[in-house]
Amino acid sequence: MWPFRKTKALEQRASGTGYTAQIMAAREAYVAGRLGLGELTGTVQTCVSLWESGLSLADVDGTDLLRRHVMGIAARALALRGEAVFLIRDRLIPVIDFDLATRNGEPVAYRLSIPEIGGGRTETALAGEVLHFRLASDPGTPWAGQAPLRRASLTASLMHTLETALAEVYENAPLGSQVVPFPESPDVNLETLGHGFRGRRGRVMLRESVTVTAAGGPAPTHDWKPQGVTPDLANSMAVESLDRARSSVMAVYGVLPAIFAANAQGPLVREAQRHLAQWILQPIAVMMAEEASAKLGAKVSIDVVRPAQAFDHGGKARAFGAMVAALAAAKDAGLDTEAVQDSLQFIDWAD
Repeated sequence: MWPFRKTKALEQRASGTGYTAQIMAAREAYVAGRLGLGELTGTVQTCVSLWESGLSLADVDGTDLLRRHVMGIAARALALRGEAVFLIRDRLIPVIDFDLATRNGEPVAYRLSIPEIGGGRTETALAGEVLHFRLASDPGTPWAGQAPLRRASLTASLMHTLETALAEVYENAPLGSQVVPFPESPDVNLETLGHGFRGRRGRVMLRESVTVTAAGGPAPTHDWKPQGVTPDLANSMAVESLDRARSSVMAVYGVLPAIFAANAQGPLVREAQRHLAQWILQPIAVMMAEEASAKLGAKVSIDVVRPAQAFDHGGKARAFGAMVAALAAAKDAGLDTEAVQDSLQFIDWAD
């Protein structure tokens, strides 16, 4: 029986806190976003939806690969992870995870994880085969992007903590409960009496009472008043702090917090939309167009402002009327075309 062991050898397995578990947890946090805290709140998801809608609505010229569905995926990845990666084939294939090699701070090769319904697959590609959009790159890691919540992680953690605390208060705190003093009685009688208060809204309940003579005399009359045990949230300033945290997160995403005010009017909402389209989404679109132009072999342009109508219609109409009147006056005055073009260039209307 020498080929067989009489005693079974102990099988050793990795513990739950080993190196593999740490790597998996770190990768899960990277895929889900910064700690997975702020992404769970309605405030962040509202801002992400605005980014998705704005970039999906954009006009794309120069390529058919950047479809509206692809633009929506890119917008969500940029908002939550700070970077979006697509493999260039007959269409753009979204990448869920990737590793890369760099030279002089620029990516030269990628190892991509492509999602599939039966399990992902890995593929290696050169930098020219990959569209890599990234936001707010750090000088120390120019090949990686940063999500807005990563740049405001303290605010995101504060908002998550406040919403969690308020949720636990409304779930566990005795809201609307009262403590009603009652003469000395057995616990069974008090429990029966407590059940008798349920479902008695709007009714008059009469309970017989007796004078308490134990412990030195009758109870004072003020002890018979019911006392509420509802937590006082006003003094904790939790609601005000939550509003400030929400406003800060919205500002990080370029969404003016006043757009969600109860007294917001039409002009304010339009200005908030223009701010989001012109100062936040359009620079991102220009960055995406530069990356696409370099990798797709054609000049690509992406415009968010025109489809979103993020401009002053009345002011633009007045400017157009003034421009037509000025051109007519210049023609009547006999100015040549070069003089008119110099004048337009002087006021930044060269194009």
